[in-house]
Amino acid sequence: MNRLFEQWAGEPCINTYQLTANGSNRLYSRLEGATKRCIATINDDVRENEAFFHFAKEMKARGVNVPEVYAVSTDRRTYLQEDLGNVSLYTFLNSRKSSGVDITEAMREFYRKAIDNLIVFQSSCRDIDFSRSYPRPCFDRQALSWDLNYFKYYFLRLFHVAFDEQLLEDDFQQLMDFLLDGDCGYFMHRDYQSRNIMLRDGELYVIDFQGARQGAAEYDLASLLYSSKSDVPDGMRTELLEYYIGRRSVRDGDAFDAKTFRSRYYGYVLARIMQAMGAYGYRGIIEKKEHFIKSIPFAVNNLRNILSSVTLPVAMPHLLTVLGAITEMPEYAKESETLTVSVFSFSYRKSIPFDRSGNGGGYVFDCRALPNPGLYDEYKQLNGRDQAVKDFFDDHPEAGQYLEHLWVVVDQSVDAYIERGYARLMLCFGCTGGRHRSVYCAEQTALHLRNKYEGRVNVNVFHLESGKF
Repeated sequence: MNRLFEQWAGEPCINTYQLTANGSNRLYSRLEGATKRCIATINDDVRENEAFFHFAKEMKARGVNVPEVYAVSTDRRTYLQEDLGNVSLYTFLNSRKSSGVDITEAMREFYRKAIDNLIVFQSSCRDIDFSRSYPRPCFDRQALSWDLNYFKYYFLRLFHVAFDEQLLEDDFQQLMDFLLDGDCGYFMHRDYQSRNIMLRDGELYVIDFQGARQGAAEYDLASLLYSSKSDVPDGMRTELLEYYIGRRSVRDGDAFDAKTFRSRYYGYVLARIMQAMGAYGYRGIIEKKEHFIKSIPFAVNNLRNILSSVTLPVAMPHLLTVLGAITEMPEYAKESETLTVSVFSFSYRKSIPFDRSGNGGGYVFDCRALPNPGLYDEYKQLNGRDQAVKDFFDDHPEAGQYLEHLWVVVDQSVDAYIERGYARLMLCFGCTGGRHRSVYCAEQTALHLRNKYEGRVNVNVFHLESGKF
């Protein structure tokens, strides 16, 4: 990497700073010499790199603001590209919002710019050679199917949302028929959202387009306006949709069918939300990347808003039932003035539960110091909710002492959370197998909270090993 820098810059690399790659396995670093600087990327997926090089060259030739590729290693696994700085559209707006500034007008202005840029490259790049795309040249039925299955196996399965596989597959086919019945010959970025739009000297630059391909124009607009943590207000989303349609109508005249676009657009919004949820499940739950966990509540809220306000002209009864069930999951219920406490039991043979609400915080209590009824034959097939197991713990006063001590800590947090208007608190109880001690402690704690805070706290209990009893 440093040798490649020296070959390109004609000077040694003085400073190297590793950068964060949120949803990628690529490694990014900022390299600085005495007079030059760049971003170095290391990626062992050569085909993906080649797609990036190809699109960077072609998009730049058509006047699209993209980073210039400066140098590529002989093995095509390392490359240097233009350093566009640290400020994405997302970080710019979020930093101003965090400092208490009203970002409404700034958001409207920059999203309109992003839409103007989108319209330009959607049309001007239609003639690019998409055979160089990776992994597929177009966003066709196969690509859509990959996304929908991603959602099925990495969100629905991981979050235990019930569904009938055949009925769901039938509805997926209906949705794909609807989405693909139109012009799918535009340049599609595939992940056009505020984190992939850099802001430099008042101009917007597009990055991370290695997944570009031919596809429907509706997809990238859906990606931009429904990116989860960008949290564009619903009213502004509608306004920006109409802004896009107005600009396209001026540009393309009668060749642009606004009614059809508007109808298919919301279908692509739904498809994009499902793809994102699959990514959040995989990156968040499997790879344990916190950023993706925190994005889930925003995606669920987007889904809730779409289901309540849009009717698609295609029959998908089972899919809509499944999506509705997601919006009713307790950890993603609409936040209210009432504190919700989620109480989990789990097995240390697996892993400590994630806070799937994205709220963060809470407690993990280790119950393995307590006497274990699971060591005795008469209790092995029972669990912590059975009366015989409760009686076992009643005969061992250390169990009651353990709970009384931890309730002091829990109650202190609950009192503070209620006073401060916090929405969620997570309590986890773990033991070896996740069926006796942890279940008992979780049930007793839930009972304690319901009795002490009646009417002031919602308590939900989740036994992660419940499939074994």
